Amino acid sequence: MKVLVIGGTGTVGSQVVRNLLDRKADVRLMTSSKEKLAQLSAGVEGVVGNMSERASLDQALKGIDQLFFVTVAHDTEKQNGLNVVDAAKAAGIKRIVYMSIHRLEDIPNAPHFADKIPIENAVKSSGIPYTLIRPNNFFQNDFWFKQPLLEYGIYIQPIGSKGLHRVDVRDIADAATNALLNDGLIGKTYNLVGLDLLTGEQTAQIYTKHLGKNIVYAGDDLVRWAERMKDYLPPYLLEDYRIMYDHFQKNGLIATPEHTAETEKILGKKARRFEDFAKETVAAWKQETGMKVNV
Repeated sequence: MKVLVIGGTGTVGSQVVRNLLDRKADVRLMTSSKEKLAQLSAGVEGVVGNMSERASLDQALKGIDQLFFVTVAHDTEKQNGLNVVDAAKAAGIKRIVYMSIHRLEDIPNAPHFADKIPIENAVKSSGIPYTLIRPNNFFQNDFWFKQPLLEYGIYIQPIGSKGLHRVDVRDIADAATNALLNDGLIGKTYNLVGLDLLTGEQTAQIYTKHLGKNIVYAGDDLVRWAERMKDYLPPYLLEDYRIMYDHFQKNGLIATPEHTAETEKILGKKARRFEDFAKETVAAWKQETGMKVNV
């Protein structure tokens, strides 16, 4: 059994690759970056490809049995995902696992939510055995906010006061790996959620506890947030994420009991807690910077 991971150098995909290697799977990774090929783990076959180029997809899928893929927020995301499904059908792939987003139908005006709906539908109608995984906001998104947390004592992700059932990337990767290797998970959609409903203020309080200094939630002002982020995000993504955070602030991204049960079913265990993630993350930052923190 040989698995192709598209998006295998990203946040989730790289962890899926590690999991598959640990479970003795034969892994090929597709990346659009020739430079990243030199950095792949031992035992991983690397191939350069692009989801927008059918010929490169056909080449990457040669000899592959199973496929895990992620589509990232981009103005070509929908077409890229449909290209992958078409190429998978032509290649005779035996199983697809696609990573979508929790409750994506609730935010159809956010492009990176809306674009995943036709990709999900294409996977379902492809005739290929499939599993869809739909994670909530990642714990590991907070790595982007390390500098303002450590240097300025603020938590700047504007998630609001309704709350999100955020989830650990390692749980997402575990779910994807299980879906690739377990026949009992075929033909189903699994929402992946954490155990704790986390607001912006609560998240800041948890970092306060583990950093040993006061962390303030920067608030819900999305105009101010956009001003902070304009040097880091292209305009189309800035607007896309503004729509998403506006929804989070008004409605949250909240799991039902059924979503929690789906998470435990595909993982075979309870999801990791944000408190534990924050504790180990702060400990790692301490190691990197030599700072004194309360862990």
